[in-house]
Amino acid sequence: MKTNNYKSRLTFSLLFFFTLNIYAGYFPQSENWEISTPENQGVSSEKINKLLDISFSDDSTSAVVVIKNGKIIGEKYADGYNSSSHGTSWSMAKSYYAALIGISLDKGEIESLDENVSNYLDYFGDERSKITIRDLLDMSSGLDFPSHEHEKMFFQSDHLKYAKNVGVEKDTGVMFEYNNVNSMLLGDILFQATGKKADVLFEERILEPLSIKDYKLWKDENGNVMTYCCVDMSARDYSKIGLLFSRNGTWNDQEIISKEFIDETFKVVWETPNRWADYKRYYSLHWWVSKYDEESKIFNTSGKFGQFTFVDRENDLVVTRITKYNQQDSGSIQKWGIMKYLRWAGIENAISIGRKLIESGSIEPGTDVISPVTAEDGESYEFYLQYPEIIDSIADLSRN
Repeated sequence: MKTNNYKSRLTFSLLFFFTLNIYAGYFPQSENWEISTPENQGVSSEKINKLLDISFSDDSTSAVVVIKNGKIIGEKYADGYNSSSHGTSWSMAKSYYAALIGISLDKGEIESLDENVSNYLDYFGDERSKITIRDLLDMSSGLDFPSHEHEKMFFQSDHLKYAKNVGVEKDTGVMFEYNNVNSMLLGDILFQATGKKADVLFEERILEPLSIKDYKLWKDENGNVMTYCCVDMSARDYSKIGLLFSRNGTWNDQEIISKEFIDETFKVVWETPNRWADYKRYYSLHWWVSKYDEESKIFNTSGKFGQFTFVDRENDLVVTRITKYNQQDSGSIQKWGIMKYLRWAGIENAISIGRKLIESGSIEPGTDVISPVTAEDGESYEFYLQYPEIIDSIADLSRN
């Protein structure tokens, strides 16, 4: 009797292990995702519904997609949106372009994260000469840090020219300061290391292998890739990039990014200041860390107005949430028109005035002004207030 019970338990254990490996090895094919019930992936529907309900209690939410073992186990869209609808990443893009640094490191085009930036950018051979690539990625470069975090760069015609002229404010490597210039400089490093612009590298090295075909990679009026901001795609496609990181940089048995670089990314380096919740978050190599304890380690990309892809690598779990976005069919190169005169008005003022001009019909987005635009109905409020509850609900998906 004991022997039979042992054999039964062994058979069940082997079957369970085999089933998990099948799940862990699944990748979505082209644009198609396999849809699964939560229960078939070891998650209760009640927990999925709770996460969706909390997320959509904020009316700005346009889409939430939950991926477990590579399969969609939860998905919801606001009225007027569907699985093909674009959001704009805002600063989620930082994590994507940072991944290209990792790929160049893997290929030997960049020798080390601890190399001086001046090895690639000759204009860094001044007071900035001690700054390393790692300092840029960890947001600890010591470059001049104004209260607007260099978001004013977004309203310039030449973002790279702006970034090149930012000087040093403090010693490198001593303080976390979320500085958009750090990320804008990555594109120039990649160009000097590879001879290709960052958007081309992103397409060749990440988007094409992942079969992501419907997207925009924004550039400024001078054609500089905005490597600190602004990739447009669907929630499902953002989730593919999350799944790539959850799977240690491998996609369909092809190594896109080395596991070593993913391991280096998914560490805690800096504890970050609280912005909109009494909740500890951390930062490492252009990724945020929203939970890091024995229960789970949840890393995430993060973008203005409430764009997120959360990755729990240990539990092969990916959750993407994006907000309402006015998708344009006018190309991917910024054009400011009369809006250029607002560039020094301050970020919030420029956004507010720009929205009013659009609402009044004085300017038409996609014609007079071409740029990623999040309208007021896509700006998060409740989601930020509920952030601790959101993270706990994501962690709860992996609890027994």
